[in-house]
Amino acid sequence: MLQIGDGLTLFSVVFVVVLLGTRSAVWSTLLTTSLYFFLVMFRFPQVPSSRARQVLRPETSVSPSGVSAIAHRGGGHDAPENTIASIRAASENGATGVELDLEFTADGVPILMHDDTVDRTTNGSGPLSKMLFSELCKLDAAAKHRFSDRFRGEKIPKLQEAVEECIKHQLTIYFDVKGHPDESAAALKELFRKYPVLYNTSIVCSFEPKVIYRMRQADADVVTALTHRPWSLSQLGDGTPRFSSLWKHHWMQALDVLLDWAHHHLLWNLCGVSAFLVQKNFISQDYVKYWTDRGVEVVAWTVNTAVEKQYYEQLLKINYITDSLVEDCEPHY
Repeated sequence: MLQIGDGLTLFSVVFVVVLLGTRSAVWSTLLTTSLYFFLVMFRFPQVPSSRARQVLRPETSVSPSGVSAIAHRGGGHDAPENTIASIRAASENGATGVELDLEFTADGVPILMHDDTVDRTTNGSGPLSKMLFSELCKLDAAAKHRFSDRFRGEKIPKLQEAVEECIKHQLTIYFDVKGHPDESAAALKELFRKYPVLYNTSIVCSFEPKVIYRMRQADADVVTALTHRPWSLSQLGDGTPRFSSLWKHHWMQALDVLLDWAHHHLLWNLCGVSAFLVQKNFISQDYVKYWTDRGVEVVAWTVNTAVEKQYYEQLLKINYITDSLVEDCEPHY
């Protein structure tokens, strides 16, 4: 069911905004009622809390506190990101799970890659959308890593290879879906069919609500999460404005406010997510309580120093995503 507090806030805001825009109580009532029935008819319920907890709070020897340390992109500081080597390193270094990025090649092969080009992490160049998997196999995924000599020749893996490696090491998987809602949902649905253990050991996450909604349509039993960073449309992660144009900056700020409100009052409910992945600087005890009251776990990203890890683990008692399991490293927004 819809949360009573959220429901009253949401529909009150909609009613007032429409009333101010139309000056018609009839239209305001009709549109607000329509929104209510839309949510009732098309929203997905959260998966049972007991199963969501299995995914988000697994009982393992490496997380006796119940807090999971998740290796970001497999732990990109410790090993080449989004590779089999990074998965193995994350397991060896005590991670509870790994966050892996899903992308697709030109011939539709699901692979691990964060960017939409291969330039930043490999010795190749060009957009993924124009490269066949056979071409990617020739690239060195460790070429730009600080430990390139140690991991020389590491390949870009298929999604299935990575999943099999995670299952082998009993790692929780945070699938970070970059886009391609229909293709991603189909690929992940097939993986869950082939490896049913994923229902209790993985979660599908995305910045794009459409991706999560498509995933729930494809398989409503999959645990899901929305990823969010306030002010992401108008600012870079370090707070620098994205646009030099003042009017465009303010316009994007207005959209940021709307997007943030939608995430906290509408989208999470529509998609029926079990977790909310939030940039660490915006998380507080009150923020954690806000989501806990709604049956949603908060996961912090990207937590890269020992002091920060202690704060999220011991005080807030929430899962965190980190670039390194073994040492402090640079901030990552």
